[in-house]
Amino acid sequence: MVFENAFLEYGSMVSMTAPTGRKIYFLTDPIEDRSRSWDDYKVNYEATFTAELLYPMVDNYEVMPWPNRIYRGKFPVEGMKERQPISPAYATQMQIMVNSLNQMPLSKNTLNGSHGIGVLLSNSMMFQRFPTHQGYDDPQLSNFYGMAIPLLKQGIPVETVHIENLANKNTLKDIKVLIMSYANMKPLSADFHVELAKWVKNGGVLLYYGRDNDPFQNVKEWWNSNGNSFKAPSKHLFGLLGVPQSESGGIYEVGKGKVYLVRKDPKELIMQNNGDEDFISNIRKAYENDAKAGKLVLKNNFVLERGPFVIAAVLDESQSKSSLILTGTFIDLFDPTLPIVSTKTVQPNTQAYLFDVNKAENGNKPQVLAGAARVTDEVSTKKSYQFIAKSPSKTNNMMRILLAGKPNKITASINGKQLPLTKSDWDGKSKTLLLGFENFSEGVNVNISW
Repeated sequence: MVFENAFLEYGSMVSMTAPTGRKIYFLTDPIEDRSRSWDDYKVNYEATFTAELLYPMVDNYEVMPWPNRIYRGKFPVEGMKERQPISPAYATQMQIMVNSLNQMPLSKNTLNGSHGIGVLLSNSMMFQRFPTHQGYDDPQLSNFYGMAIPLLKQGIPVETVHIENLANKNTLKDIKVLIMSYANMKPLSADFHVELAKWVKNGGVLLYYGRDNDPFQNVKEWWNSNGNSFKAPSKHLFGLLGVPQSESGGIYEVGKGKVYLVRKDPKELIMQNNGDEDFISNIRKAYENDAKAGKLVLKNNFVLERGPFVIAAVLDESQSKSSLILTGTFIDLFDPTLPIVSTKTVQPNTQAYLFDVNKAENGNKPQVLAGAARVTDEVSTKKSYQFIAKSPSKTNNMMRILLAGKPNKITASINGKQLPLTKSDWDGKSKTLLLGFENFSEGVNVNISW
């Protein structure tokens, strides 16, 4: 679940920093630290790259940590005996993706789906990762994934909320329904419960999942020492909320809000067949009836527009197995040949990254819409367009360039020496030129006239 994990991880970074107003940089890496295959790297790079772009409030990126690994490393390729360097096609695709981030705008557009549903996190979650302790285990952090994955797989843009940020007034301001458990983490301060109780009484809806019988409930901590004698930290929270200490669970009105107490550990929701059915039903009731946040939309995709960019992901293991079909005049940015496509079909467990030619900013101005090089020193006249393209030497450039008309002369040169063009195709419908040539780090001078 590379896309799903990436979506949650980037979301966790946003949740951690957004209430504080701090600047954040997203990192995505074209390869992994583990030695895998180039095919594996490419698929996972597309998944993580898509996930980071689905957060329109972030436009700062670290694009290539330790480039030597990428350009000089050799890794397995399926069907080949010897390890191979990066393929020319993948290098071109990667550079197209990286350079597109220079144009990526912040956006007030929101991801399609039902917003305002959060899962509570704490730093203490990592303290309980002991595989099995006194007969209790939490395989692969299933007590967290049990709350987040069923929602994500149904196309709900679930958020993570950091318990350590609860005192900040911005942390819960857009959350309508909050899901939590102490099966996988413990609160490090009683003050967090004061904030949660205040939020519920003001109209928030809290879903608590947990049997509260894991051995970590009994560690010596604030809830069972210094005058406190709670058997579990949740009992302190329920006391503040006025919720009965029921072992069978129930639904309770608390001020203007509501509390759902479900005596199941979240891991049971995903480690048992169809274990999430009642969970989704509770989320629907909490969202639609109690929080009155609108209709809970279930689907198998995420789509976001950021300026001219269209970012899409289709999930597997969802309520639908259908593909997502997007129509328009697009440049496919995951394809190193930069084709113009009018219909893009995105299948389950895949992603798409498109540039909508019709939404290009300053559409009457000649410009590079997409390319495997960074463009500088642009000069436009009524009949010509020139620029310098820089990218790592010994890689292949491919560019899709918007022009006023079909070009009659194209040159690419370095230090006065003409370079052969590997591609020079005009597309009259989109008014774009597909141009290819070898990259040089010193910069290639491109001149186009029409």
